[in-house]
Amino acid sequence: MSTVSSTGNSVLDKINGVKAAASDKTTEASDRFLKLLVTQMQNQDPLNPMDNAQVTSQMAQISTVTGIEKLNTTMGGVTDGFSQMQLLQGASLVGHQVLVEGKQLVAGTVKADDGTSSTVASGAFDLSGSAANVSINVIDAAGQVVDTISKGSQTAGLHSFQWTVPSTMSSEGLTFKVAAKNGSTDVSHTSLMNDQVDAISNSNGTLNLELRNSGSTAYSKIKVVV
Repeated sequence: MSTVSSTGNSVLDKINGVKAAASDKTTEASDRFLKLLVTQMQNQDPLNPMDNAQVTSQMAQISTVTGIEKLNTTMGGVTDGFSQMQLLQGASLVGHQVLVEGKQLVAGTVKADDGTSSTVASGAFDLSGSAANVSINVIDAAGQVVDTISKGSQTAGLHSFQWTVPSTMSSEGLTFKVAAKNGSTDVSHTSLMNDQVDAISNSNGTLNLELRNSGSTAYSKIKVVV
């Protein structure tokens, strides 16, 4: 709780500091304008003096300019504060499993109740509509289809699958390809791979997750957080 509170305060302090800086800049700009206006009035043509409309117009111009400067400076502070809050929220994702678009089969060791262990690769796919027949080709590092998983009929939405890697085969470089059909018509889909969040970063206001297999990935590209 103390960490969240401290970070929250630092964000507010940053924004308040920017507001103070904006106020100082606005005051300086106003002072410069008033000095110029007084000088202009002192040196005006007596036969053609400035009227009230001209003075009012110039006052309105400086008010508009300084107002925009103050707004821009304040918004910059708000943006910086929002970026810090994004990093704080993103930090809670470190260590979590996620699903991101991709066709890599990520394998891990699974231990059965009897104590034996096996290597299991897993993936997922998202169907845009229901499909009467869904199958998944498992492809090795050499590009050869080594197995086909039949999933039968599936509804629209997210579906996961697993495949046990034979003890005689390497789990490195495995990929998959989904085929979803209604008769002879293809059903559009998105292939999704499992990944893990190792770190987070912020680039130009965009929150990025550093994924173990996919590298730097924008948070908006994450489909599911497990």
